[in-house]
Amino acid sequence: MPTLKLKTISLAVCLLSLTTIGTAQKINAGFKYHIHKTTQAIKVDGMMLESVWNTAEVAESFKMVQPMDTSKAKVPTQVRMTYDDNNLYIIATCYKVGAGLDMVESLKRDWNFTKNDNFIAFIDTYADLTNGFAFGANSAGAQWDGTMFEGGSVDLNWDNKWTSEITNDNTKYTWEAAIPFKSIRYKAGIMEWGINFSRNDLITTEKSSWAPVPRYFPTASLAYTGTLVWDAPLPEHQNNFSLIPYVKSSVSKEFANNAGVKTNLPTNYNTDFGMDAKISLNSSLNLDLTIHPDFSQVEVDRQVTNLSRFELFFPEKRQFFLENADLFSNLGFENVRPFFSRRIGLATPIDFGARMSGRLNKDWRIGLMDMKTGADNASSTMAQNFAVLAIQRKLFKKSSVEFFYIDKTALDYSSTKQGNAFNRNFGFEFLLAPKNNTWSGKTIFIKSITPDKNGNDMMNAANLQYSTKKWIISWQHELVGNNYNAEVGYVPRNNYVKISPSITRLFFPNSGAVLSHGPQFNSTFYFNTSLGQTDNTKLFTYLVTFRNKTTIAAVAQNDYVELLSPFDPTRIGKTPLAAHTIHQWSSTGFDLISAPQHKFTYALSSRVGGYYADGSLFSVTANVGYRIQPFVNIDLSSTFNHIGLPQPWGNNNFLLVGPKVDVTMTNKLFFTTFFQYNEQTKNINFNTRFQWRYKPASDLFIVYTDNYYIGPVFVKNRAVVLKFTYWWNK
Repeated sequence: MPTLKLKTISLAVCLLSLTTIGTAQKINAGFKYHIHKTTQAIKVDGMMLESVWNTAEVAESFKMVQPMDTSKAKVPTQVRMTYDDNNLYIIATCYKVGAGLDMVESLKRDWNFTKNDNFIAFIDTYADLTNGFAFGANSAGAQWDGTMFEGGSVDLNWDNKWTSEITNDNTKYTWEAAIPFKSIRYKAGIMEWGINFSRNDLITTEKSSWAPVPRYFPTASLAYTGTLVWDAPLPEHQNNFSLIPYVKSSVSKEFANNAGVKTNLPTNYNTDFGMDAKISLNSSLNLDLTIHPDFSQVEVDRQVTNLSRFELFFPEKRQFFLENADLFSNLGFENVRPFFSRRIGLATPIDFGARMSGRLNKDWRIGLMDMKTGADNASSTMAQNFAVLAIQRKLFKKSSVEFFYIDKTALDYSSTKQGNAFNRNFGFEFLLAPKNNTWSGKTIFIKSITPDKNGNDMMNAANLQYSTKKWIISWQHELVGNNYNAEVGYVPRNNYVKISPSITRLFFPNSGAVLSHGPQFNSTFYFNTSLGQTDNTKLFTYLVTFRNKTTIAAVAQNDYVELLSPFDPTRIGKTPLAAHTIHQWSSTGFDLISAPQHKFTYALSSRVGGYYADGSLFSVTANVGYRIQPFVNIDLSSTFNHIGLPQPWGNNNFLLVGPKVDVTMTNKLFFTTFFQYNEQTKNINFNTRFQWRYKPASDLFIVYTDNYYIGPVFVKNRAVVLKFTYWWNK
């Protein structure tokens, strides 16, 4: 009966979604930019020396988005565009108002939007208000690019070949870019794209855009783009391809294992090489191939102190998986994802793989992937084949329905080795995305098939959100069966029903230092599939946002947990609490984030209250940043947790410290040093990386890594890696 009720709720969400979808004219249909082709050679140098810029149409009169969205922008911006047979050209003149230096973090690529003076173009190349590309730079010239999905999200891990330059003086900075048509995907033959231009100016604390965007939505929202009108239909891409070979040489040695036992293994010398290929099947469909890819981490993951009962999620950064990644990786929700690409190729090497993704026509998208991984006899891991098929159909203006199939099959299955013979997931997801973004949501249904796991093997989740300037109201639920199994996904727990409503109310004073303030209430209830409560979190937050972009929040929280399995509350291998014991506590705290328009920035978060077994928890997380513009960016993050528990656990202190220094000598030479001290995992990590981007999307890396055991301190392992990549286009 509970399953039936939850499915009924999901169907109701779908029906409500359909009633809210409009087919009216595009919101900013009146904002049009007419682009004309040029035969003049354009040198990308950040200066408008070519005569074509004198006759190009000018996009100006930007509208303020923040702090308020009711007036014209105070900082003037002018944008001009043209194109030739190979490239789309953009030049933006960003005028300055007031005294003071430009605010930037560094010359490093894909910087933090909120901490940099910047200009970005958001381009809806399919005119579907859903998918596209983003290109921009901060005022020092550091590039920023990504693929766009779900109508306003940007994946900055995507990287491709394009060029830009910037000039900067006391009155303005001018950014010029050439974006090759073969580096992006678009629908051939259409005469209109969606486009918007965004400007962030930290001196005036103003964010603005050419086509107006409500302040409670990001300027990346494709629903609010204007229209880029071409003077002629763009032709089909001629078949082009890219080869991306790599060579990697490494020296490594193991001195101790994770338990702190010293070893005396010989030094390991290794040389690897492989290649990726990108083949453009047409202007909107791409084929990626890989042979013996290298997915080693040239940048280490930031460690965290984990006091939860479940594994943590780390985002995908490997280029092979990123183009059209939303077709695969965005299925489901934060803690119920049927596909998680980091399950592929991190435990065992990938031998080869293929991935086709893109658009079949204006209404249909497809994603097809097949990867083969090798066996690992040391861990009794079998060779595996991973196959994924996703087909998405556009509905109405921006909504869609997607059908998918995910398969993991052991190629040399043996009952004596770890893992199942196969695991399969199939289902569909409906995404609600009306044209004005006021209503949004989605629902997903999945069934898994695994040997010896029959019945109660389905998963359903849905959410629905209503957003206006003053109100944000949302509902989410999840239903995961006891036998639901997603071995290529990220589903930390099963056999539960989750219900999570939230409501936020904001107030906007007419004047004064405060821009907005208001309460937010979130609650999350977990039940078993018989609707017996197992977890409950009630969270009350009062958030104050100042006009200079400083934010402060007061927090009160109450937690209730019935442990479904034994759990060590310290997560360091001590005696676990017994299953089915009940724990309840309350905590209070605050969050403070400083204004970003200063060389010195900081963030502070603190919680104090109860914990498991009638214990106590005091937690402080701090982040301090300082920039020596534009060449050095220093970031120090730290977390301290004091857990007070009865015996046998006693008092436990966990300190995590992670200073990081980025030195950007130019926008092509980068040096990063990252140190991490983690008391919970008893590990010290030191990582230093030199990167030379000698050509667009082509790099030389030199990486040195040390890991040390704590107590007493001695080295666990050490490695030096030299990696060379080259992106060759035809």
